[in-house]
Amino acid sequence: MSSSCSICTIRTAPDGSYACPLHADELRGWLTELPRQARLLEAFVAPAGRPTQGRAGGTGLAHAPVPVDLRVLALLGPGHLDPPAGHDDDTVPILAWLDGWAGYIAYTYPAVTRDRHGTAHIQPCEQAWPAHGATIASWCAWLTAYIPYALAHPWIADLHRQLDTLLARIRDLTHATPHRHDYAAPCPACQAFALAAVDGQHGITCQACGHHLEPAQYDQHSARFLEGLQAKPGRAA
Repeated sequence: MSSSCSICTIRTAPDGSYACPLHADELRGWLTELPRQARLLEAFVAPAGRPTQGRAGGTGLAHAPVPVDLRVLALLGPGHLDPPAGHDDDTVPILAWLDGWAGYIAYTYPAVTRDRHGTAHIQPCEQAWPAHGATIASWCAWLTAYIPYALAHPWIADLHRQLDTLLARIRDLTHATPHRHDYAAPCPACQAFALAAVDGQHGITCQACGHHLEPAQYDQHSARFLEGLQAKPGRAA
């Protein structure tokens, strides 16, 4: 039975899910965006000072390097997170956040093993294993693969809120914010011309009523809307 989304409490979540399609789409888009944002942060840590050329026979004096923003170092440094609650001060580093949530999901994910007698046992996984090492990109890919499982649990609201906050901190430093793209056809639910999509996110959402469409659904709706316009009789000048 469908219920309200645990994140926005306004839209309806599909059966067996605690998040509406819009917020599920946001999670996938944010996890795709995060590695790109992290690479921009890493560029800020590159050495900015170099020795100056001294006089012939003399000793060169080195300029002090440009100070690195401590907020950048905090995001790229080590740390620890205990999901799902997280930290109230919102200072957890990127890798610590990803590793913490991947570990939490793994510990709750049911794994089936068989003993030497062939008896099946269901128990949580012992650890999360990203396919290509414990990097930001690998952890994001791992978490994206487990989004369908995470959507079936009420703590998906904590994961969404924390990832939203983490990306807001990063965008504040990189100034790289995904753009919104408006669509021409009106919303099929409320008829407002307010359908839009955000870079990196798969779906299209009405900014007026929150109705969510998959791209294929929008294409069908747009085609019907255009046919309706073309079918209307023209007016003589």
